[in-house]
Amino acid sequence: MRRVLPIIRDPLRPNLDSEMKAGIHPKYDVISVTCACGNSFETRSTLGKDLHVEICSACHPFYTGKQKIVDTAGRVGRFKQKYGRPA
Repeated sequence: MRRVLPIIRDPLRPNLDSEMKAGIHPKYDVISVTCACGNSFETRSTLGKDLHVEICSACHPFYTGKQKIVDTAGRVGRFKQKYGRPA
């Protein structure tokens, strides 16, 4: 049988999770991020203004499945040949 310990709350600090020092944290506001492909979404940031990016998860080759292996000087082909995998 597993023993569950009770949660002990500090009576002097009832809202421990929501306490933050005033005046030392930057504003964490909602901003709009727009990609060069036209995709846009909202996120939170301390930047304070809208953000424009060149690539996002909607157009990045890794996330879209269109990633290709760049073979420089035949290294990938030689590796696959050496270890018995077809090029």
